[in-house]
Amino acid sequence: MSLNIVKLCVGCDSVEDLEAWIAHRLTEKRLVGEREIHWHVTRMVPTRQDELRDGSLYWVIKGNIQCRQKLIGIEPFTDGEGISRCRILLEPEVVRTQWVPRKAFQGWRYFKPEDVPADLGAGDESIAQMPATLRAELAELGLL
Repeated sequence: MSLNIVKLCVGCDSVEDLEAWIAHRLTEKRLVGEREIHWHVTRMVPTRQDELRDGSLYWVIKGNIQCRQKLIGIEPFTDGEGISRCRILLEPEVVRTQWVPRKAFQGWRYFKPEDVPADLGAGDESIAQMPATLRAELAELGLL
């Protein structure tokens, strides 16, 4: 079983916001001739990179794990100021998951396979199609 990462999705109010941001960034990259790979930059490089193979990054949005993206690579680099950083390379597709409450934390955390929420399946499609505000209200009431 693969190890995963969980991280706060700062600046997004919904999964739709995240999807729109990813689409915007990929379009920008295409227009300037950069490689069309989606990544998230972090300060810390995962030390357990081999275990992350076939894992996912689970996003916490508004206090709940709501979705994930498949990890496709880790690229350590040094930025223009000489600070070590890491690109977490991700599939652009966002997969919605069951909602799981998660308190705020700094950076990212490893996320064991036995703790990850299930992906929303075909029978859960109506949940994914609900407006974000309705999903948030239902989650707050403990109904999602």
